[in-house]
Parts: sequence; structure tokens; C-alpha cells
Amino acid sequence: MEKVTRLLSPVMFVGTGSDVGKSVITSAFCRIFRQDGYHPAPFKAQNMALNSFVTPDGLEIGRAQAVQAEAAGVPCHTDMNPLLLKPTTDKVCQVVLNGRPVGNQHACEYFRAEGREELRKAVTDAFDRLARRYNPVVMEGAGSISEINLRAVDLVNMPMAIHAGACVILVADIDRGGVFASVYGSVMLLAEEERKYVKGILVNKFRGDIRLFESGVKMIEDLCGIPVIGIVPYYKDIYIEEEDSVALQTRNLQATHGKVNVAVVLLRYLSNFTDFNVLERDPRVHLYYTNNTDEIEKADIVLVPGSKNTLSDLYELRRNGVAQSIVKAYKNGATVAGVCGGYQIMGQEVCDPDHVESAIERLPGLGLLPVTTQMKGEKVTRRVKFSFLGSDTVCEGYEIHMGATVPVENAVPSPLNRMEDHRQDGYFLNEKCFGTYIHGILDNGSVIDFLLAPYADRLSDAPFDFKAFKEEQYDKLADHVRRHVDMDLVYRIMS
Repeated sequence: MEKVTRLLSPVMFVGTGSDVGKSVITSAFCRIFRQDGYHPAPFKAQNMALNSFVTPDGLEIGRAQAVQAEAAGVPCHTDMNPLLLKPTTDKVCQVVLNGRPVGNQHACEYFRAEGREELRKAVTDAFDRLARRYNPVVMEGAGSISEINLRAVDLVNMPMAIHAGACVILVADIDRGGVFASVYGSVMLLAEEERKYVKGILVNKFRGDIRLFESGVKMIEDLCGIPVIGIVPYYKDIYIEEEDSVALQTRNLQATHGKVNVAVVLLRYLSNFTDFNVLERDPRVHLYYTNNTDEIEKADIVLVPGSKNTLSDLYELRRNGVAQSIVKAYKNGATVAGVCGGYQIMGQEVCDPDHVESAIERLPGLGLLPVTTQMKGEKVTRRVKFSFLGSDTVCEGYEIHMGATVPVENAVPSPLNRMEDHRQDGYFLNEKCFGTYIHGILDNGSVIDFLLAPYADRLSDAPFDFKAFKEEQYDKLADHVRRHVDMDLVYRIMS
């Protein structure tokens, strides 16, 4: 790959609404610019997501920007997502600034004008640092570009584009319908100064014969006076990590025959569902997300995932009968393993006397592990290397949690993992019952082999190389977008 030195203006992908495909399109262009010899990096000033990741220096960013950095072939950094909002309830978010939590805020407090300039300076400074190191910066907006009621306090869309001097590409989802109204309305609701920055329109998620939309392209261009840079078809055969867990409950809902059935418990505040991506793609496994008690009891392996509000999710599991089903599945021979909040849930109790997560001060856990958890105000975020069950193989993962979990009185210490710095993690009861704080533990082949070992009689397919698989998917995505976008026009716009 020949490196190029020509400087490009930043490019920013904004949307007519949420879930139009901005994150994936941003990933595609990060890979395209890398393939073309540039040194790109992603940037999203403000992200709202429960799915986060830890940078190499132990700080927290949105997982989507970590994925985009991976597509760009660069290490992720907090400058790529300086402001992360992690919902703890429907109306309250934990605010993570430059990788560190700075407190919880109610939505009406967060979006007030007071103190806004301090946040604006933080995100623009992060962009400026990034722009000095990378060429080009591939930016992403949030939600709709035309939330005119929030214009005065917007940090992530047009004010950010104007600060960066970015070429703005408006992404519209034609699959949901109303593409003409959404594109025209989005452009017309912008202020005149903002409209000058919109240099192109990308129609995303098209189904059918693209030739039938040629007249539609001309209509959009005539209405808006902005060129359509491409129509990107809907795809089914490319696997890119999703930013949100919204679609999980529609994925693989039932147990099936001939493979190891793995049920991931579907929590309301489920976080870091990407912990299970490797298992989901493993040909030996059928993985599904569910809170259906029957489907949990049919599973060979039940995984209890992380949660941004462990006590609220534990309360709901006890209320809806899922807690009893998990315990019943274990008693009937299933493996039950927990990650982070799921590890806390599997213990004897979870306590929150200082109301770090919720108003609930204490709840009994599932009682599967002899441990107790107390929530603490200081968040742990770090990359880790560890030995799993004393193995000589070095495994990798990361921690993001606010609780401390210890064995109950008189319980025999039985750590699952030992860190490079000699700390201990998790609890190992037996080969079918254990928990850990380490996200990404299932990205390690030795751990998956151990998890599946009790079901060896059903294993025929060999595991696959997930890192190589992801690289292949980024290349496939880039090829797909490149085929349907006028890249010569994009480079002219950015030059």
C-alpha cells in the first residue's frame, strides 16, 4: 500500500435520522482511505451507547469508534470519541469525558445551555489533536442532522462540522421509506450557513434494481442542489459489529439441533454485547439472545452479560422468572457463566448502599457463586493480559466496571484468571459455573475451547480465526461501498 501525502479535508457523515447506517458507512470510508494509501482516523464528538471499549491507555470510548479505528488500521484513542453518554435509566446517563466518568446527569440537565461551552471546547480540542495526526479525519454525526430544537446546544453535528471545515455527506435510509421528504426536509431545516457545508447525499440500504431509482437521484439533486454521491445497496453477507443492541432480540431466537446452543440473557440495560461476537460466528455454536424462560432452560450454555444497571436488571430477572430459569438450567446440567455485571448477578448478593447505579440498595443474586458485590463510585477501565485457569497461554481482554466482588465469608478462594500484575479475577466454581469481570474473554480461543469442551460429542467444525475474519469483512464492506459510490467525486469534494 503506497502512502500518499496529499491533504484531504475532513469528511463528515450525518444522517436524516438515527439508524440510517452512519456508523457502518464511516467504517467503510475509514477502510477505503486506508486502502488508498491515506492515514485516516474516525471521530464522533458525542456518542450515546452502552457498548464501550477500553483504549490501550485504559480509557473508555464508544465501541463504534473502536471498530472504525480498527477499519482504519490505527489504535483507538479517546480523541476519537471525547464524549460518551451511557444510559443508566431512561432519563439518566453516565457522562464519560475524555475517557473518564465525570458523573451522572438527567437529560434535561445535560442539554441545558449552562456549561455547554466547556463541553464544546473539550470536543473541539479533541478533534484538533486528531486532525494534526491523521489524514483525513472521518467524522460521524449523531441522530438527525436537523433537530432544530437542540441547535443551540448541539455538539456533534453541524457546529462540529463547521469547526472542522468538514465536507458533509448526508446519509438517508431508503429502506424505511420517505427518502425524498427526509432528505429535502433535513437540508431545508438547516441554517443557510450550515447548508453550505453539505457537499453530497448518500442513499443507503437500497433494495432492488438501482436503475429504477435513476430518476429519483435527479429529483433529489434538483430539489436540494446537492449531488448524490452514491446509492449503497442493502447487504446481508457482510458482518460488521453493530453499535446498539436494539436488533439482538430478533436474532436467532430459539435453540436448534446439531450444535451447541448458547443463550445470552437479554437484559434491559445489556452492555458490551460484542463480548459474544466470536461465539456467534463460531460454526460449532448456535447463539441466540432471549429472556424467554423456556428457551433459557433448553440451552446448553447460558451466558449472563454485562449491564449498565446491574441492580435494575437483577430486579427484573427475579420479577419475570428468568432468574429461576437460569438456576434451573444449571441444576439440569447447563453451563452458566457471567461477564462483568453478569458475574455480579451470579453471586449471593449485590449491594449499592451509596446509590452508585440505582435507588435499590441490596438484592439477592442468583446464588450460583459464593461471592458478594458492592458498587463503588470509582470506575475501573483497563486493558489486561491474563492466564485463564493457570494456563501458560497469554489471553487478552479489558475491564469496565464500578463494583468490587469478593468471596463471601468462609468461601474458598478460587480465581478464574490471574493477571500479568498478579491480581486475581473472577470466580471458578466448576467447569460449568464461573464468572469474570473481563470483557473480551471469549475472544480468546483457549477460553472458548474450555467452554465448549463438555459438549465435545457435538463438535465437528473447527473454530475460525476471528481477527482474520474481521479484516476480511472490512475489506468486503469497503469494496461494496466503493462499487456504488462515485469515489472520484468524493475525492474532488475533499480536495
